[in-house]
Amino acid sequence: MMVRFAITDHLLEKYSSLIDKNSSEPYAKFYQTLADIFFKINDELEIETSHFIAKDKFPRVRFCPEKIVTETKQQILFFYNPLYHTSQNAFYRGDIRARKITLLYLVNGEEIRVRAANFHGKVKSAMIKFCTQIGITKEDVRVSDHQHLTYDLFAKDKGVDTTQVHKFRSMTNRYLPDAQSLPENTNALTHVMVDFPINRRVRSLVNIDVNATDRYSELYNLIADTFISAAKDKDLLNGAVIANDLVPIVRSAKDENVVTSGEMIMLGYNPRHTAGSFTCKWDSNKLVNTVQLIIVASDHDRTSHGYGKFINQVEQALRTFSQQLGVVKDKEQILVRLHQHIGFYPD
Repeated sequence: MMVRFAITDHLLEKYSSLIDKNSSEPYAKFYQTLADIFFKINDELEIETSHFIAKDKFPRVRFCPEKIVTETKQQILFFYNPLYHTSQNAFYRGDIRARKITLLYLVNGEEIRVRAANFHGKVKSAMIKFCTQIGITKEDVRVSDHQHLTYDLFAKDKGVDTTQVHKFRSMTNRYLPDAQSLPENTNALTHVMVDFPINRRVRSLVNIDVNATDRYSELYNLIADTFISAAKDKDLLNGAVIANDLVPIVRSAKDENVVTSGEMIMLGYNPRHTAGSFTCKWDSNKLVNTVQLIIVASDHDRTSHGYGKFINQVEQALRTFSQQLGVVKDKEQILVRLHQHIGFYPD
């Protein structure tokens, strides 16, 4: 979960005694004081892993057997295993006034999807305490809850039989039995992101003219046409194909849009729009290691039971796509990530 709020002139005035404009790092004490308050509250509520970020960088979280934190110009990437890895870190530069502060809370333990509502409630309590102590209102913050499951589409073909059945209910419905109601202004979005690796076998599917200015255009067109055709055949109408080494960030938006920002490409979707369309963005002169295939669920794809039917349709489309491109199931990996997001301003 993430909580974001702007660093306003009003907030800085409250802590003016901590800001020394004559120092080489005038904001260091200000950031550290807020971070200390943040971590103290989290310790009291037994939140094991949390990060205070005042760098105007986009946080991304992924599962990994090793605990790794790495930064790029625009991102902070957190890789961890919730069973074993805990940490508390503050990321800031004392010489720079950031535009906003991001409070990142990461869950720990087993069955984290089952316990998601409990964690959500604990973070909301922590957020309210933090806002009260530093002197901002709940209306000043934006809360987002991000969950995802990652698996190899062909895990069973490799002899892995650890499949766990999920109903893939909406987060709103999953939280209600645990008395975690969400505000009426909550935005929700469900989507699937697939990593399709470009190996030698895939490259050999077309004749690549190394002297052409658009040498990989035929390859990317083949992948996109095959994917989009398989998706539409299963009544999946919203998505994208990205092959330019930019990081796709899928978010809920009132109007559908595509915005490139440095290392990232922001894809906005409105789940209420059911007509659907696919966006294709690639660099025909550049060979990427992985093509990102994205399918976004609209309200049309949600049943009274949740997104189980949608996931089945996605998997069927991906199996058709893989078969048509000759994927070797027991040797090649098609990594599937199911994302469920909600975002709201607390009421």
